[in-house]
Amino acid sequence: MTRTGAPSVALPQPLGLTDARFYLATLALVLGNLLLPVLVHRIPDAGRTLLPIFFFTLVAGWRYGAKVALLTGLLSPLANHLLTGMPPAGLLQELTLQSALLGLLAALAATRGRRPTLALLGLVVLLHQALVLFPSFLLGGAQAGLGLFRLHLPGLVLQVFGGWGLLRLLPTGAEGGTRVG
Repeated sequence: MTRTGAPSVALPQPLGLTDARFYLATLALVLGNLLLPVLVHRIPDAGRTLLPIFFFTLVAGWRYGAKVALLTGLLSPLANHLLTGMPPAGLLQELTLQSALLGLLAALAATRGRRPTLALLGLVVLLHQALVLFPSFLLGGAQAGLGLFRLHLPGLVLQVFGGWGLLRLLPTGAEGGTRVG
C-alpha cells in the first residue's frame, strides 16, 4: 500500500545481465510458465483455449523488461516441452516465437505507459494476437482467423486481468540489486 492507502503498482524495473535479480526473476517466471500449463492441461483441450504458456511472459516483459521477457519467452516453451512433452515438437518453434514476441511487446508498452492498466495490457495482448493470427487470416480467410481468436478469447482475458492483478501484487520500488561477477 502507498501512503494514501491505494495499492502499490509494480512499475517497470528492467534488470541487467549482471544483476542477480535478473536470473532469479527469469527462473521464477519460467517456473510459473511451467506450473500454470501443468495445471491447465489437466482440463481437456484447455491449453489451446487458456494459453497458459504466455501468462508469466507478459508479466516478465512489463515488470522486468525486454531481456527477462525474451529469456522467459524462449526458455518457457522449451522447458515445458522437455519436462512435459507440451507443447508438441511440431508447435515448439511457433510457440517459442509467439511467447518471446508477447514479452517484447509488453516490455515496449511498459516503457511507454509505466503503470499497467487493463487498457494497456489489453492492447498488448490484442496486438500480439493480431500479429500471431495474421497468417491464419491470410491462409484461411477471416472465418479461420476469427475462429482462432474466439478459441483464444478466454486465455486473452486471463492474460489481461490475471497479468494486471499479478502486477499489482508485485513489490514496487527500485531497491538495489545484487551484482553478479
